[in-house]
Amino acid sequence: MVNSQNLLSGKRKYLFGFIILSLISVVSVAFNMEGSDDFDIARREVLLRRIGHELLLQSGDRTSRVLPVKRIAENEYQVRFEKDITFEPGSLVNITSRLLANDPLAHDYVVNVLTCGTDSVAYGYAISKNTKDDIVPCKGRKQPRACYMISIKFKPAIINATTKVYILGSLPFLAFIGFIFSRSHKARKSLPGSQATDILTLGEVLFDAANRKLIINENTIELTGTETRLLVIFALSPNQTIDRSRLQKEIWEDEGVIVGRSLDMFISKLRKKLEHDPNINIVVIRGKGYKLEVRG
Repeated sequence: MVNSQNLLSGKRKYLFGFIILSLISVVSVAFNMEGSDDFDIARREVLLRRIGHELLLQSGDRTSRVLPVKRIAENEYQVRFEKDITFEPGSLVNITSRLLANDPLAHDYVVNVLTCGTDSVAYGYAISKNTKDDIVPCKGRKQPRACYMISIKFKPAIINATTKVYILGSLPFLAFIGFIFSRSHKARKSLPGSQATDILTLGEVLFDAANRKLIINENTIELTGTETRLLVIFALSPNQTIDRSRLQKEIWEDEGVIVGRSLDMFISKLRKKLEHDPNINIVVIRGKGYKLEVRG
C-alpha cells in the first residue's frame, strides 16, 4: 500500500509539472504566432513593391520609382508609382499571382487598378484559393498610359485568428486545473519524505496517515487533515515534548494565519479520538508544549 501511495503522489507531481509546462507552452505559442504574423506582413509589403517594380519594367520604365507601399486597412494595401504607367491586364494577373504565391497568408485577394484623383476602377479581378472561383475579365486589352494605383485587398486569415482565440482561451482552464492540483497537494501535505504514507503503531492503535484514520480494535475513526498532520508530528516523536510554537508553525503557517486557540481545540479533539486506548495520551507540558505519551 505504501508503494502505491508513493506512486500516486509521484504521478500528481508529474501531472502538476505538466500543467505548468503546458501553460508556458501555450503562452509561447500565442506570442510566437503574433510574431510570425508581423514577419509575414512585412514580407508581404516587400512582395507588393516587387509587383510594382515588375509592372514598371513591363511598362518600359526602368528609371522611375515605386513609391512606398501604403497600408490603408488591416488587409488592404496600395502600390503607387512616381510616374504614369501603362499595363497589359494579363501581365498584371501573372505578375501578382506568381509573386503572391510566396505569401503564406495570401490565398484569396482582390486587385483593383484605380485611376489617380478619381479612384475609379480602370481594371479589377479576384483570385481565390479555389481557382474555379477566380474572376479575371478582359485580360487582353492593354490600358492607356495614365496615373494608376494598384489596390490589393486580402481576405482576413480567419483560421489564424480563431486559433489564437482558442489558445488564449485555454489559459484560464489550465490555470484552474493547476490551482486545483496545487490545493490538493497542499491539503495532503504533512511531513517531508514518505513517512506520512506509512501505517504507524501507537500502543494498540494503528494510525493510517495516508487515509487519515485510526484503527482501534477493528473500529475505524476518521481524522481531519489538520488532526492527521498533528498526529504525524507526535507519532514520529513519541514521549518527547513538542514545542507549541513548532506545532503552530508547521500546521498553520502555510495557510498564512496562526491562531493559538485553534491548536488547543485540535489537540482536544485528537485526544478525544485517542481515548479508546488508555496507554496513549496527549499531555500538556506547561510552559513548553505537548507530548504524546505512549506506555507499554
